[in-house]
Amino acid sequence: MKRCPTCNRTYADLSLNFCLDDGTPLTSDAAPTTDLNATVRYPPPRDTSEPPPTEIYRPAPTAASPPPPRPTSPPPPPSSPPPPPQQWTPTPAQPAKKSNAVWWVLGGLAAVLVIGAGLVVMIIALASMGSNSNTANTNTRESNRNANISANANVNSNTNANANVGPPAMLTDDFSQSKWGTGTSQFGRIWYVDGEYHMVSKERTFVVMYAPSNEYSTENATVRVKARSVSGSAPASGFGLMVHCVQSRAGQLEDYALLIYPGAEPSYEIIMHKAGNQSTLVEKTESDAIKSGSETNELEVKIKGNQLAFFANGRLLRAITDRENYRRGRVGFYTSDVFEVAFDDLEIERTP
Repeated sequence: MKRCPTCNRTYADLSLNFCLDDGTPLTSDAAPTTDLNATVRYPPPRDTSEPPPTEIYRPAPTAASPPPPRPTSPPPPPSSPPPPPQQWTPTPAQPAKKSNAVWWVLGGLAAVLVIGAGLVVMIIALASMGSNSNTANTNTRESNRNANISANANVNSNTNANANVGPPAMLTDDFSQSKWGTGTSQFGRIWYVDGEYHMVSKERTFVVMYAPSNEYSTENATVRVKARSVSGSAPASGFGLMVHCVQSRAGQLEDYALLIYPGAEPSYEIIMHKAGNQSTLVEKTESDAIKSGSETNELEVKIKGNQLAFFANGRLLRAITDRENYRRGRVGFYTSDVFEVAFDDLEIERTP
């Protein structure tokens, strides 16, 4: 089991070296049993499209506080003694009033006339308001329709413009700026120094680093880079240039690579990674096109469709067919064993 010391996320895949969330080198919970014949990869930067898991904080339930005591109502005041019974006193008879029925009838007729006139005025006013409201609604709907048509046209125009944006026709990176990933792990170290990109692995392992963005795409492109062994010794499993580099959904390596061995008998090898597994497409082959020792070798891959041609110092080494249909991906670098290597002056020239 491996654990990220930054986000504390654990990984069961022992081949992972860096956290897929934040790129921090992973640490082992327990010392694993090492297979001396196995190779371990150095993964590329994390895939930011997959968000880290979310931890939900659930606070412990608090003890229910007892309800506040109800205020006690004061005892009712002592009942006052009942009032004494009222005495009935006969009132003198009132004189009879004259009848007002005629005035009530006349008042009612006047009220009916006033109410009727008010209703007529109200009906006329409501009819006029309804006509104005319909006209306003018609104008509003027409205005909204025009606004929506303009907005959709702008969105489509922007979408088409974005769809046409791709990687630049020519890209150069002299490694004077720190754009690629760097760091130290139990499998190796990667760093910048003196305008070069340096890599070193541990014994019996290999280290891989993919380019930092899709601007480094290798689809239908000619890719060149200068590579050298700092000490002049050749790493046990070579070092070199990778193309069509993609990290699978499971976080595994998928790419092609030209590896060189600039030792006493300079040679090269062409390999492929698929679902994290490394296989050899062209066996280790001696070639006088490879410069020995610490001399700088210019490695080159020309890609057209599914055809890949591998060169060293301007001379063709081997051409292969991309049978895995990778086609797309980024450039990358590879090294193995304990000898430090350096890369410089990367060029990617795309062809139509």
